[in-house]
Amino acid sequence: MEFDRDLDVKGLNCPLPILRTKKTLAEMDSGQILRVVATDPGSLKDFPAFAKQTGNELLEHKEENRVFEFFLKRK
Repeated sequence: MEFDRDLDVKGLNCPLPILRTKKTLAEMDSGQILRVVATDPGSLKDFPAFAKQTGNELLEHKEENRVFEFFLKRK
């Protein structure tokens, strides 16, 4: 999937991945796509909840070797 910005939050634990994602999305234009790469297992629940609460769209998420990749579209 193509994306406009990339955010690496590997090694960070809750709530830091969400806080950094929120800050990065705030700097982006509406409709742009952010790719977030995380290692916190809690992010599997956190990112869908974050998207629902903020109105940003979680387009896709993947997991490979305990690395989680999320694609969020800025509202």
